[in-house]
Order: sequence, then C-alpha cells, then structure tokens
Amino acid sequence: MRRVVITGVGAITPIGIGKDEMWENVKAGKHGFCTIDRFDTSDLKVKVAAQVNNFEPTDFIEKKEVRKMGRFCQFAVAAADMAVKDSGSDFKDLDPFRVGVIFGSGIGGIDTLCEEYDKFKTAGPRRVSPFFVPMMISNMAPGMISMRHGFQGANLATVTACASANHAIGEAFRQIKAGYLDAALTGGSEAAIVKLALAGFANMKALSSSEDPDRASIPFDKERDGFVMGEGAGALMLEEYEHAVARGATIYAEIAGYGATGDAYHITSPAPDGIAASKAMQFAMEEAGVNPEDIDYINAHGTSTPINDAFETTAIKLALGEAAYKTAVSSTKSMTGHLLGAAGAVEAIITALALKEGILPPTVGFKVPDEECDLDYVTDGARKAELKAALSNSLGFGGHNATLCLKRV
Repeated sequence: MRRVVITGVGAITPIGIGKDEMWENVKAGKHGFCTIDRFDTSDLKVKVAAQVNNFEPTDFIEKKEVRKMGRFCQFAVAAADMAVKDSGSDFKDLDPFRVGVIFGSGIGGIDTLCEEYDKFKTAGPRRVSPFFVPMMISNMAPGMISMRHGFQGANLATVTACASANHAIGEAFRQIKAGYLDAALTGGSEAAIVKLALAGFANMKALSSSEDPDRASIPFDKERDGFVMGEGAGALMLEEYEHAVARGATIYAEIAGYGATGDAYHITSPAPDGIAASKAMQFAMEEAGVNPEDIDYINAHGTSTPINDAFETTAIKLALGEAAYKTAVSSTKSMTGHLLGAAGAVEAIITALALKEGILPPTVGFKVPDEECDLDYVTDGARKAELKAALSNSLGFGGHNATLCLKRV
C-alpha cells in the first residue's frame, strides 16, 4: 500500500477566495455571516447566511463556459483550477487514465432547478434552457474538472449530504493507496443559498433563526439553535508520496486514514449514542496507525445544532477515551457556516494547514458553556501548538459518517 499526500489546494469560501485569504481569516477568527441580500427574506424564518459575495466566475472560467455551469459547478471548477496550479504540476508525466477526479456535492444545481422551473411556469417549456439538465446534475462538477485538465481516470461524484466531500476525499485516497490511481483531484462544492432550500431546512428546524451574525453559528455554545447555510468549494490535489517527492512538490499533509460508517438510525438526526460516528474515527485512526493519544486536533462536524454538537462530543469521547479531554476540538463552521457537500473539503484543507503551520483553528462566537459539551473547543482564539496528527469529521443526513486522519509530513 502506498502513501498519499496533499500537494495542492484551492478554496472558494465565505471567508476568502483562495487558501491564503481563507487561512488568514481562520487564524484571525473572522466569520463570513451577513444578512441575506440576494432575495427578499420577509416571509422566511431565516435571515442570515454565509454568502460568497466576491466571486466572479469569469476570473477563472471563459464566459461561454460559465453559461453552461450552475453556481456549484463554477465554484468546483475554480477551486480545482487553484488546486492544480498550487500543486505546481499539470501531471502530464502520468498516464491520464491514472489521474482521477472524485468530487462531492450534497444538492448540486438547486439554484438552476429553481430558476428554470420559474421559466417553465411563467413562459412555458420552450423557454427552459437546453443546458438545464447538465447544469443541475451533481456529477457535472467532476465532469467539467476532468475536461479542463485532461484527467481521464476514475471520474465520479459522491452524494452523501454533508459528508459528500469527506467521502470523495476518502475514496480518492483509497484509489491512490491501492494503486488504481497515481493522483486525483478531489473535494466538494455547494451553492444552495436559494429561497426553496432555506425554507426546507428552516421548516425542519435545522437552521439558526438568529438575526445577529455574531450569534448565528455558535457550535458547542448552550444557546446554539441551528446551522448557518454557507456556500463554496474546496479542492485538494492528492498524489502518491514518491511521485510528489520526486518532483519536489510542496506537501501540506499526508492523508493516512479514512473511516466511513452509517448510523442506521434516522433520516436527519445523528444517533444519540454516537457509536457509528465514533467507529468512523476509530477506523480512520487504525488505518493511519495512530492511537487516540496521538491525535492532537479534531476538526469537528460541529454544525451548531443542539443535537449534533452534543452527540458528536459523545462520539469523540467514545473514540478517544480519556485522551479526548487532552485533544483540541474546534468547529470552523463557526466562521464559514455549513457548506453542506463542500464542508468536508474546506475543513480538510484547514486541517492540513493547521498541521503544516502548527496552529489550532478556533471556534469563534462561543460564550455560554454547555454541560453536554465539555471538551477543549479552542474558544479563546487561534492557538499555536505542536501538531502531528488530526481528524476531520463529516456527518450527513441519512446517517452518513466520514472521518479523515491527516498527519504532518
């Protein structure tokens, strides 16, 4: 089995375009929440979101191509372009059928669906765009990425709600580790800040109703009342370790383990006993060859919903035992909001940067302790630390659990 490393990253997030701007804002503890200004929210329960407001698709994509892509796909292509450029290689030295693209999205082109349905209702079927279907379907993100870069290996989309990106990264890792691929562009993308999606999530009481951006996404805080919808994309260039070393690539971190489990419990709620989520963490650690005492940091799923944060805390304790109380845990959703199918990718990038620079990302906005959440959530700002190994958790509706174990190289 071969080692797999991250050699390039790209990010489109509410707290920055590109890894540098995003990472500086993470270290500074700046969030990207604001009052929704894209449409009238007077009839919605939700007023705050984590919008990407400064993204111009033509900065990355030719104008004629932009028209063929939904917003989630534009994000994915832009983040992927950044990751390839950041890697310092076009991978033309490899067999193109051994360079894959595995990319996740929980919802795909829901904005396109809403726009085209409005046209259909008001002007009839002839006004529906011929690009409607390819703009909407989730697999078009890896499809478009492969076309741009000529990567002809395994090309697929993972769709497991909020665990989509972690599953994509984990499956790409496994394909390289087992020798099916030599490199893979992976990650996740989402653009679901539309009225229909917000109404659906709000009516199931998953979203925060706070109108104060500073108290909207507050993971592990006793006053948390739901997550803040975010949007964006994260892309990671993975490659086999020896190939990366031979070409002198910058290595952010090694992906050393991956655990995937199912709660088999409920359509939206994580299992309260935390057993399946803990097993995902344990499996990732076992594959990585590390013990609970070796884990210095966990980037938690940490959605800021009352049940997720408490149940995930339980799962972390089950997975790490007494070592959980010595492990730093934070939720960067306190800054980015919940990027749904893109969350795991952005959080994996942040985790890799944390390992590389020896800095613990903070959980911002925390004020009121919760007796059910009693770990070290890094609530006092970013913290310098000696970091060697970390976990990054993603949990999705349907009971999907996916954990990545990263090591400093």
